[in-house]
Amino acid sequence: MIRLSLYLKQVSTLERKQARQKCMENRLRLGQFVTQRQGATFVENWTDGTAFTDITRQQETLQRAREELDRERRNLLRRRPNFEVKEKLTKTSYTRAKSKDRGNILAANDESSNDGIKITSDANKAILISDWCESDEILRLRQASLKKEEVDLQIEYEKLERERNLHIRELKRIYNEDHSRFQDHPVLNDRYLLLSLIGKGGFSEVHKAFCLKEQRYVAVKVHQLNKEWKEEKKANYIKHALRECDILKTLDHPRIVRLYDVFEIDTDSFCTVLEYIEGNDIDFFLKQHKVIPEKEARSVVMQTVSALRYLNNGIKPPVIHFDLKPANILLGSGTSSGEIKITDFGLSKQMCEDTYDPEHGMDLTSQGAGTYWYLPPEVFVQGPNPPKISSKVDVWSLGCIFFQCLYGRKPYGHNQSQAAILENQTILKAKDIEFPAKPIVSDGAKTFIRRCLTYNVRDRPDVNQLADDEYLRSYPKRTTTNSLARTAQLTMNDGSN
Repeated sequence: MIRLSLYLKQVSTLERKQARQKCMENRLRLGQFVTQRQGATFVENWTDGTAFTDITRQQETLQRAREELDRERRNLLRRRPNFEVKEKLTKTSYTRAKSKDRGNILAANDESSNDGIKITSDANKAILISDWCESDEILRLRQASLKKEEVDLQIEYEKLERERNLHIRELKRIYNEDHSRFQDHPVLNDRYLLLSLIGKGGFSEVHKAFCLKEQRYVAVKVHQLNKEWKEEKKANYIKHALRECDILKTLDHPRIVRLYDVFEIDTDSFCTVLEYIEGNDIDFFLKQHKVIPEKEARSVVMQTVSALRYLNNGIKPPVIHFDLKPANILLGSGTSSGEIKITDFGLSKQMCEDTYDPEHGMDLTSQGAGTYWYLPPEVFVQGPNPPKISSKVDVWSLGCIFFQCLYGRKPYGHNQSQAAILENQTILKAKDIEFPAKPIVSDGAKTFIRRCLTYNVRDRPDVNQLADDEYLRSYPKRTTTNSLARTAQLTMNDGSN
């Protein structure tokens, strides 16, 4: 075991060194945080690297080329000749060829001599028409080429943005790791060897660790209480953390992160040991890729519904997650086409028999908690009595998540802060749902989202009713485009044979 610990520490140390070296190499190219003075204080501001400077310069060059092209196009349109001249010239030639009266030769000659200037003028105008068409064609080709350059540059910019997001995330992770009290590979509870920091929240940090007894990788979440907190705040934090542990230790489902252990470090900190998941969450995936294709998003929804159904039927008492959002759905493989795991049960509610009424639900005793973009209207209702909640809270949240996966934006309160959502009563007014024109989404998906986002809680399906929805039970049909493409491919193969 000692040899294994030494080996894991050496590997972790090498990985840390490589991560820091890579960040140093990317600072000039992608950007870095620069300390700047503002009045009497110093702040960290982000400065983009040379790659973004180069793309900005190319964009400016293309913009100047676009403006020059527009000027040439306007000038060409002003010099556009009258295309009726060519038609007039053709008619004149035809009329002269038809003239067979030799007695009128002189008259015809006189007439042609008088029209000589006109014909010559018409011929010159015809040449101008051909020149104009040639210039027009050149401008069209230049415009098409310029558009392609702009598209390619935009693709390159989006790729750089994704790299920058990863770079910033890694810079913050490394900073937090270097300032963590657990940075020197300690062994906690005589079995958990901490290897690297995964992420840091407000009052906790998560480390990748190795369980020396079970011989497996785990995620160790260290909860640290602020020594300056009042006893009431400490007790409240501990209550939420222990409730999450009490719920998690009873759960055993392939779509829910498992809890392995809980132990105390000192009087102000304790640990929960969870199943280790390699991939990122959906929130980070959407920041990188904007949207998730419907087929893959549907798979995420199906797996989430399976987990919710287990929370309602597979355990006693049933559980309302209450904080279902993209950040709390982990992608096992790091892609949207793999398995998912639901995590973070810190705000979950147990529907105990003495507090839960099957018809009306249970009292919401923590009104104001949660992530407002994904909570239903009933939790925002103010009155003498607390709102009633049920599993239909998670159904609404799932509808919001599915919408965001498909369209890359939240259905309600997008780009609003939580304070603005409260002030503007955004969710209380969310009686209708509007679907963007693009990307194209099936009618079945839209109907499913409408069911989830039913405003009246009595009309909204619960988890069990949602699990039986036709959209989840039937395999999505191929689109006409895909079918035609497949038919064309088969035809080509038959022809080649």
